[in-house]
Amino acid sequence: MRRRVVVTGMGGVSALGSDWESICIRLKNGDSAIRYMPQWSDIEGLGCLLGAPVVDFQQSAVIKRKHKRGMGRSAQFSIAAAVSAVDQAGLLSDPVLESGATGAAFGSSSGSVEAVLEFGGVLINRSLGTLSATSYIRMMPHTLVANVGMYFGLKGRLIPTSSACTSSSQAIVFATEAIRHGYQDIMIAGGADELEPTHAAVFDLLYATSTKHDTPDETPRPFDANRDGLVIGEGSAAVVLESLEHALARGATILAEVEGVATNSDGRHVTQPTAETMQRVMCMAMADANLEQGQIDYVSAHATATLTGDIAESNATESALGRHVPVSSLKGYFGHTLGACGALEAWLGIEMMNHGWFAGNRMLENIDPECGKLDYIMGSEGVELSCQRFMTNNFAFGGVNTSIIFSRYDGTGPSGSGDSQ
Repeated sequence: MRRRVVVTGMGGVSALGSDWESICIRLKNGDSAIRYMPQWSDIEGLGCLLGAPVVDFQQSAVIKRKHKRGMGRSAQFSIAAAVSAVDQAGLLSDPVLESGATGAAFGSSSGSVEAVLEFGGVLINRSLGTLSATSYIRMMPHTLVANVGMYFGLKGRLIPTSSACTSSSQAIVFATEAIRHGYQDIMIAGGADELEPTHAAVFDLLYATSTKHDTPDETPRPFDANRDGLVIGEGSAAVVLESLEHALARGATILAEVEGVATNSDGRHVTQPTAETMQRVMCMAMADANLEQGQIDYVSAHATATLTGDIAESNATESALGRHVPVSSLKGYFGHTLGACGALEAWLGIEMMNHGWFAGNRMLENIDPECGKLDYIMGSEGVELSCQRFMTNNFAFGGVNTSIIFSRYDGTGPSGSGDSQ
């Protein structure tokens, strides 16, 4: 018997804003957070000078100096997101955080790039002069989950997830499993990444980035026949996951239920997506939730606006879910946030589900005929949609795939549907 898992808190930091009300307004206005990045123009060979920065981040509001010393920008994003989520869950002053019953799963595609540069200086200059006592702490792959754990005094398990673009969605998968099987009552799950030209360079070398420098508000264009690649963004998001029993016992407001989770791997190519295993991970999530084709009301697509990725993903979605499911991607608004995207899309997807409105595919004007036949939400005006459950998918370098199904909480107790799967 497994325990049901619910969402009781959410929060995040994005280039569109750091609260749902602000982000919703900008989504409905069709606003773009993509900017020309002139500070990157002196990097020889870099073709993409576009990004989606967080321009108004106020870390001092939540992070004290004693904590901030060992944090890079992505770790600071993580703490801000986690504090918002834990606050909404009503747990900021709850002793359960330090009881051992609460853990965290958090990840990013890499540690702070600034700290990596400090270590690079050792080899370039043959000197330790570029290092500080916090260089490794800010660089290490588990810097986010370690900082989240220390900030809240967590005594439970810490699960680091560094799997590129599935870092935060894998965090949600693993956190859900930890609660389902009784290892923890509460998990703070999410991820973050910071905007750096090195991240753009990774995709630039694969000819996968947009170069619409004169019209940054017209890119990226997921699923569009005229898309020319992705744009990197930055940010963070976190969700508080909790066993249904624990949430009900303390009278928590339940925002959504995690019905199904799945993760698998392609086992084929480190950077080229595989539609077959993309389809399989969606079907695995459906099976995990005891659902059949036709029971998913909306899909939050990974859809980075790369030529091969959109085609593989959309055809896999058609095969797994059929042609009638509404689909859109948020990356047209604030770019590809790498390790943060899964948690950001989960947070905003739950908000859209609970408000009965879903953002459309920004700048989608001509659907690529090679993409799967789906009900793409056209334009940025979005649609009003009565949604009982939605699926959010993410796919990463290394062939890592994730699929998560969130639903409206049905109001039943722990012995209700889903408890004995």
